[in-house]
Amino acid sequence: MKAKLSLLPIFTFLAIFIGVGSYLHAQGVDYAFYQFPAPVAIIPALILAVILGGKDLTSTLDTLVRGAGNKDIISMCLIYLLAGAFAVVSKASGGVDSTVNFGLSIIPLQFIIPGLFVIAAFVSTAMGTSMGTIAAISPIAYALGEKTGIDMSLLAGVVLGGSMFGDNLSIISDTTIAATRSQGCAMKDKFRENIYIALPAAIITILFLFTIPVENLSLKIEDYHFIKIAPYLAILILALLGINVFVVLMTGVLFAGIVAMSGVKDYSYLKFSQDIFEGFKSMQEIFLLSMFIGALSAIVKSQGGMKVLLYPIEKAIIKASAKKGPLSNLVKEFGVSIMVSIVDICTANNTVAIIVTGPLAREIVDNHGLSPRRSASLMDVFSCVFQGLIPYGAQALLVASSFKLSPFEVTATAYYCWVLAFVAVINIIYVSYRKSASF
Repeated sequence: MKAKLSLLPIFTFLAIFIGVGSYLHAQGVDYAFYQFPAPVAIIPALILAVILGGKDLTSTLDTLVRGAGNKDIISMCLIYLLAGAFAVVSKASGGVDSTVNFGLSIIPLQFIIPGLFVIAAFVSTAMGTSMGTIAAISPIAYALGEKTGIDMSLLAGVVLGGSMFGDNLSIISDTTIAATRSQGCAMKDKFRENIYIALPAAIITILFLFTIPVENLSLKIEDYHFIKIAPYLAILILALLGINVFVVLMTGVLFAGIVAMSGVKDYSYLKFSQDIFEGFKSMQEIFLLSMFIGALSAIVKSQGGMKVLLYPIEKAIIKASAKKGPLSNLVKEFGVSIMVSIVDICTANNTVAIIVTGPLAREIVDNHGLSPRRSASLMDVFSCVFQGLIPYGAQALLVASSFKLSPFEVTATAYYCWVLAFVAVINIIYVSYRKSASF
């Protein structure tokens, strides 16, 4: 009973955040989902989680603090800060305008939307982080929308979808590392398994984006300066070389600062430091929310809430494993996929979802005949699908904040995530029946 009740705080947070935001949106309030800040909306859920923790208050609070200070959570928060600093400093240097004008000068306007997706997908694969990609690309995409008049929600969804492509596929992504390590498979094997799902989904998305009409745009392309674009190129090149994302973003901040101080009148070291701090402040909401979600998920996990969620799926997999044929494999593969999806919905962190689900998925690999690389691939795919679709996830919130939109508007147009889910389901069915036919 206690384990079941431990899920109540998660549903409390979702009810408050989504309920209040939806109500205000229905009332026509601008930026409805920002009127009641998410870090405040989660506080009642945290209090409820502590109360449900029982008499041992000290132990429960220790769990809360450990969850907030989880290395994956803190790493993500540091990326927020550096990404925010880079966005503000590069904008001050004129990098955003120059990059947009350069892009418009080489990409035909009718291809600008699929072109933006390809750029975001390429950068995210190189950097291995969706958050870093969103921080780098969003200011450019937003400025592009202002110049061209293209629907902002469409551009926001394209950026989110492209960033999740690399988050899922990149060999330096934390989700990829977590998935391969937890399942005991080689990185190259997981990549090969993954590419058959991610690449077709990307191609379908690009073809769909080509069908969206963008003609009749009135646009004057202004001058651009390559030196102002250089910080973005530096980030891309360093990422391609496999440099740590923290080093990449820090280098980008410093490079953008040098460009600003050398090319912008009256831009001083003092202004540079102020812009860095402005970037930090711009990330305070998502920073706090990520820590609080980490704390909440840790308490729920410690009280057995995750086991309650996953037990029916585990039981179905064990039962199916005793049989042969496509149905048996379908249950195992869909079981792993559903498990990681549920945990991601509850924790709003795809890396944490993989870490939580990993041990149980490994048992299925070891005891029920599921391939390690297959398990790792499906965990990564579906955790990224839902991480890109939940409106309270870090990625959707960051994009929504950058574009001044509701997170629901962003996730609704994250077409790649929807297509990726569809292609993954088709792939599971195809693989299951192909294996059955080979016996």
